[in-house]
Amino acid sequence: MRKVLAINYSQTGQLSRILQSISQPIIQSEQIEFEVISVEPTKPFPFPWPFLQFFRVFPETVAMQAVDLKPINPKHEQYDLIILSYQVWFLSPSLPIASFLQSPQAKSLFADTPVVTVIGCRGMWLMAQEKVKAQLQQLRAKLLDNVVLSDDCGAFFSFLATPLWMLTGNKKPLSWVPAAGIADQDIVEAERFGIAIKNRLEHDATPLEQSMLKGLSAVTINEKLIASERMANHSFGIWSKILRKIGPQQSTRRAFGLIIYVIFLLTLILTVVPISALIKKLISPLTRDKIIAQKKYYAEPSGE
Repeated sequence: MRKVLAINYSQTGQLSRILQSISQPIIQSEQIEFEVISVEPTKPFPFPWPFLQFFRVFPETVAMQAVDLKPINPKHEQYDLIILSYQVWFLSPSLPIASFLQSPQAKSLFADTPVVTVIGCRGMWLMAQEKVKAQLQQLRAKLLDNVVLSDDCGAFFSFLATPLWMLTGNKKPLSWVPAAGIADQDIVEAERFGIAIKNRLEHDATPLEQSMLKGLSAVTINEKLIASERMANHSFGIWSKILRKIGPQQSTRRAFGLIIYVIFLLTLILTVVPISALIKKLISPLTRDKIIAQKKYYAEPSGE
């Protein structure tokens, strides 16, 4: 009997729906024992988020500063496959998942174990996945595949739609802003990844060593966002250090620092981002080969 463990943390329930769609074919197999574990912080994060609290966790999220988690009790000590599903917070894995990956329990669960990562996000996920890959390497896990489902309303509108969803709990609080979130059809069609995993586990008894999802459009790389993500991630790292030095998470000093940061961030989005996008478009003929190489790298291991 093959054993598969899914690890999940979902605030809105959207990621849980994605995981359920992928998992359904696996659950139906009589040759696979499937188990889902939800990671839960000891002090739950709110949803919807109060405005200031949403940004208060930014510095610790970027620094991947672990929070206390409730104990989890997997049925087994080892699994044939772990499916790790996570949200992206501030270009980083969500704080509960980042915390779990740094736990002693993760060391024993992930060691020498094949892993499929599943991401549900607004659209910018490359830097978060780089951080997760680094954690998995430290855990001696073997990343075989990555699945990414992203927001359907487009990069521009998602800058508004997703924060509004996080702050109001409503996917479409304003009539002129498209609904936030991943399209229902995309979630339903994610079942194809579960079918591929089920078939590999049922028809080949050897250990999992290679990608199971190549050719299934598991990820899509938006080349226009690569440079923006890298730049933003660098900026986030600097501000994370500054804000953590200013004061503790709930302090008034941190609140004042965050107000300055939010103003800086909005200014950056309205000025630097469109200017850099224009510059990238102008020089794109000179950087075509570099972009192709970057797309190939970030699309691994499953490929576009």
